[in-house]
Amino acid sequence: MRDSSTGSTGNTPKPTDPPANPPTNRPTNPPTNSPSRRPSRRTVLAATAGVTATLALDATSADAAAPAPGTDDKGLRALISRMTLEEKVGQLFVMRVYGHSATAPDQADIDANLKEIGVRTAAELIARYHVGGIIYFAWAHNTRDPHQIADLSNGIQRASLGLPRGLPVLISTDQEHGIVARVGKPATLFPGAMALGAGGSRSDARAAARIGGAELRALGIRQDFAPVADVNVNPANPVIGVRSFGADPEAVAGMVVAQVGGYQGSGVAATAKHFPGHGDTTEDSHYGFPEIKHTLEQWTRLDAPPFRAAIRAGIDSIMTAHIMVPALDPSGDPATLSRPILTGILREELGYDGVVVTDSLGMQGVRTKYGDDRVPVLALKAGVDQLLNPPSLDIAWNAVLNAVRNGELTEARLDESILRVLRLKAKLGLFQKPYVSQDGVDRVVGGDAHLATADRIAERTTTLLVNNQRLLPLSRRTHRNVLVVGADPASPSGTTGPPTTVLATALTELGFTATALSTGTAPSQTAIDRAVAAAEGKDAVVVGTYNVTAANSQKTLVDALVATGVPVVAIAIRNPYDVAQLPGVGAYLASYSWTDVELRAAARVVAGHVAPRGRLPVPVQYSDDPAQVLYPVGHGLTY
Repeated sequence: MRDSSTGSTGNTPKPTDPPANPPTNRPTNPPTNSPSRRPSRRTVLAATAGVTATLALDATSADAAAPAPGTDDKGLRALISRMTLEEKVGQLFVMRVYGHSATAPDQADIDANLKEIGVRTAAELIARYHVGGIIYFAWAHNTRDPHQIADLSNGIQRASLGLPRGLPVLISTDQEHGIVARVGKPATLFPGAMALGAGGSRSDARAAARIGGAELRALGIRQDFAPVADVNVNPANPVIGVRSFGADPEAVAGMVVAQVGGYQGSGVAATAKHFPGHGDTTEDSHYGFPEIKHTLEQWTRLDAPPFRAAIRAGIDSIMTAHIMVPALDPSGDPATLSRPILTGILREELGYDGVVVTDSLGMQGVRTKYGDDRVPVLALKAGVDQLLNPPSLDIAWNAVLNAVRNGELTEARLDESILRVLRLKAKLGLFQKPYVSQDGVDRVVGGDAHLATADRIAERTTTLLVNNQRLLPLSRRTHRNVLVVGADPASPSGTTGPPTTVLATALTELGFTATALSTGTAPSQTAIDRAVAAAEGKDAVVVGTYNVTAANSQKTLVDALVATGVPVVAIAIRNPYDVAQLPGVGAYLASYSWTDVELRAAARVVAGHVAPRGRLPVPVQYSDDPAQVLYPVGHGLTY
């Protein structure tokens, strides 16, 4: 997913005139945005074009709610038949919006909304465009804290359900865990996909998704754009990497299935991404248009298995990739806009009839060949159901509207996708229980049992790759004074950071005397000299590395620290491939992310409080001969 997506707003559509006698579907006593007022438990009978939905105002159960009476296909089709064309078009879009509140965001967020969308608030966005979904981002100030998120979700639902023929909104986010998480502390954060792949436990993967899903549901978020089903067979992949469970298709498929069961068992729609597979690319589709050069046989063997498995497991939604795959479609179109890929392969060959959602339409990979007015129309023609986060909603919304009016798209084609979206909303209980409660937030989000589970899972993922002369575990008797240096990339959403501080604090809590010194991802010679001087008199140095290459000065830093004679323990805080560049270290660990939960687990392994149990889920090649494997899949030491 793209972290930001902006564009001109263009001309805004006129609001649709309400019918003379619109059916009512406003819930009685909906919850307010005030944390001090809890939603009423009263229910009302809501008749929405013949669809009966009991709107219960406390939807914090970990179990998915049963579909409301009248939300079978017959009832949903009756609902669709009474929608205006403008309302139908809106149901296909999932849009960002700035602000912590649906009706009263901060002025800076109002200004951002006016600039990018032409509306002031989420409520205005819904009233004008009738959007079927809204996606939360931390950078859009949607996810400040759990109580605020629940209030925002309730405000969004109230704004939509208060409209004539108003429908519940499907609220989504990217909560992959690891390096991509939009909801941060105090919510529970788990190790990311490659760490879970290193742990090798489908039970742990399922538990992480089950708990993560339950917390999202308590916040009013019902669609998670996870898990990543891409098989990362290219170490140079700049966009997937540790977001993938690994390089073995069958192992990845097993983990994907486990997480589908976990999320969907908690009443949150899981999303396998990025179809047809983004694992073998050297280009980031946020900024370019990658080409996957796999043959059909390679795609079938390497890329397809996790998606096939997800479909067999009943995955609720699948996200497309903005990549070119000539073996699957020689037209040169991105998969998001490819009918041979989305309809021919995904729908017809793989038999998938769930929701298909695009990756962000603000990403360069989908905008390279066609203009922003053509992309949403072509995506629908290819077989997409949800159009995610266009750079200009006005341009995209009107393009779809005009395509129906001029006959390029039929209303029947829109109805197919709307039915899939409404089926999903019904399955998730949104017609029955669109609101969440603050009591539910307190009961579910960031509880001690959830946090303890995350810690235990993380301990089972840390991977020991090198341990010369049994340097690890470090002894407090012989290696008490520790210097922690290294890369301090921006901390993933909602974690404490920076990594050197988190590691030093954790080691100090474990009985060491640890000091932190940030040297950055590209340390200068001055920073290197300062680190070498700080290492003098220390018993050990712990250095965090972040995507080291032969030309990167992180390598110079580590080599200089090794030359001091002080024992050096290195921790790859992102890609495990770093170890191939640093043969001189005494010990090397892979944590697969620099989130707090994974760094604290790595510190406990360094200190010997737990033994390393992780095994590489990807191979590591020699730095000077990439054709040769230095450490194979499954490598991992222990003590």
